[in-house]
Amino acid sequence: MAAMLRHGVSYWWVIPPIVVSAGLLVRIFIFFHDCGHDCFFPSRRANRILGYITGVMTLTPFDEWKYKHAIHHAGSGNLDKRGIGDIWTMTIEEFNASPARTRLIYRLYRSPLVLLVVGPPFIFFFQHRFSTKVTGARGRRSVALTNLGILGVGVALSLLMGWKTYLLIQVPVMVLAAICGVWMFYVQHQYEQPYWEHQPEWDPIRAALEGSSYYKLPKVLQWFSGNIGLHHIHHLRAHIPNYNLQACFDRIPEMQCIEPLTLIKSFRCIFMNLWDEQRHSLVSFRAARRRQTSRASA
Repeated sequence: MAAMLRHGVSYWWVIPPIVVSAGLLVRIFIFFHDCGHDCFFPSRRANRILGYITGVMTLTPFDEWKYKHAIHHAGSGNLDKRGIGDIWTMTIEEFNASPARTRLIYRLYRSPLVLLVVGPPFIFFFQHRFSTKVTGARGRRSVALTNLGILGVGVALSLLMGWKTYLLIQVPVMVLAAICGVWMFYVQHQYEQPYWEHQPEWDPIRAALEGSSYYKLPKVLQWFSGNIGLHHIHHLRAHIPNYNLQACFDRIPEMQCIEPLTLIKSFRCIFMNLWDEQRHSLVSFRAARRRQTSRASA
């Protein structure tokens, strides 16, 4: 891509390799993800080393992300353990009882433009540049080291190809990869009838099999996404590396009983905004409002 730009090739011809590079970066993030689960290599040290390297490539601090992601796995589908490593999800009752300001912020957050277009680049370019108190000293150190690594790579490549060329390649690749990655994470838990329960009734097995989608993608997209669409298996046994998920699915009939979420069907998930505790399903703002109106009239 740098050679194309330096030789005056139209930027339109650079877009196809940018798209392919973004897909490869999503796949690299799955390697990073597996390192966070200590399962890409048998060696924990090797996982940590590759985790930091791929963390620089994907603009994600390894230990900071690893800690939050472990919390996500420990409480996925648990209504009493929301807020860290997941997508902000409110129940209908919580939303209706919230102040107007909170409802407005939540509506903006859950809008497709913010959640799936503006939000992903913001997370990777800016939010990941800062640590949070919850991850402690190790998290702060991983953020600092990752930021130094990103700066070093950026300076080196800018000196090699020129900073304008570097940004014309790096920024669109990262933006597209971030959007694809966040979309994958979104549909893995935000579909019409996932599993959500309060702590007393919460079952981790049901949370894995019913609260994590089987996102059935075309083979090419499944390769770029590192088999992570088999998310019900991943949440059932997080230490299975991405390269063994398909074999696990093929060999265990029980894993094949989950209704798949296809690419076409997944686009309907964009408008699933609130958890309906009575119907055990995610509903849109409009559906929740209709329900409230019908109750008032009754």
